[in-house]
Amino acid sequence: MIAYIKGIVETIDCEEVVLDKDGIGFRIFTSQNVTNKLRIHDSVTLFTYMNVREDDISLYGFLTKEEQSVFKLLIGISGIGPKGALSVLSTLTVDELRIAVLSEDYKAIAKANGIGAKTAQRVVIDLKDKFKLEDVLDTADDTANVNELKENDNVSEAALALTGLGYSNLEALRAIKKVKGYENMSVEELLKNSLKNMI
Repeated sequence: MIAYIKGIVETIDCEEVVLDKDGIGFRIFTSQNVTNKLRIHDSVTLFTYMNVREDDISLYGFLTKEEQSVFKLLIGISGIGPKGALSVLSTLTVDELRIAVLSEDYKAIAKANGIGAKTAQRVVIDLKDKFKLEDVLDTADDTANVNELKENDNVSEAALALTGLGYSNLEALRAIKKVKGYENMSVEELLKNSLKNMI
């Protein structure tokens, strides 16, 4: 088992990198969230997971042990293999995935390539007891906090209205939290200003 590889980034593709370690090039599959942070010739340490099948041995790499752990949780879910897990981690950061699971936001998870609605529901069911609310309470300002759904009636109503327009809970909350002074706004004001933050 290879716990991690520290090397020089030789090539970067959409969801894979080649790390040069003492003249040996390791092909490592990783999420787009990881490849977006890497540059050619960077010295980097990737925590790895080795997937062994009859006809293939593949390495999967992560910048943090936390992402590596979540990847292992995802591949433990029926119907999700390593590529599906990487797809989820390319679409959502670890914190965003936690928020989506805890708020039962199937839509956000189903946006991952190759993950359908039923599989997204299975992710929520299987991971809900493995994630804790405390783990997402101290996330960055632009990351939605699931507690907002319970603590602020106007935010809750605005988020509900936005989900009615087809946005996921996660997208709705992130847009609302970007609105300056959102805590004291009416539902109408929240909706008007939040829609400006929708991509």
